[in-house]
Amino acid sequence: MTVSPTFGWTPNRRIDLVCYDFDGVMTDNRVLVDETGHEAVLVNRADGMAVAALRKLGIPQIILSTETNPVVAARARKLQIPVLQGLEEKSEVLARHLAENGFDAAHTVFIGNDLNDLSAMRLVGQPIAPADAHPTILSLAVFVTRARGGEGVIRDFVENYLCAAGA
Repeated sequence: MTVSPTFGWTPNRRIDLVCYDFDGVMTDNRVLVDETGHEAVLVNRADGMAVAALRKLGIPQIILSTETNPVVAARARKLQIPVLQGLEEKSEVLARHLAENGFDAAHTVFIGNDLNDLSAMRLVGQPIAPADAHPTILSLAVFVTRARGGEGVIRDFVENYLCAAGA
């Protein structure tokens, strides 16, 4: 991976968990719908490489999505990370997941882009946003990627984290 500058971001060196929203983070927030109603999205293979890099470092990851959609589950399977879908309140599910697994919220990353991510992002110590996130989310983020949703957000986060952490 090519490491880009951190622009003053000082991440926690310890990460217990990385949580991702799906639409608008792993995708550009658009969906293709065919005449039968089947949905498809575009994802960035560079994000897949970044997820694999975090896995090699032993950092657990999870997708939390408001949507209940087979495409989200399919991508999670491909990335080999768990997914929780159809969530009304991500922060409640995230808080329960942290408690059940002994993860510290202060050492948790949440990458989100829209208002339905706000409460979960307020819960964690490292809220991250794509460049094209909602202005409220951008104002909360400790780091904003140079990448827009679906254009390598996770890759940009991972490269900057590894650089800032001296890895």
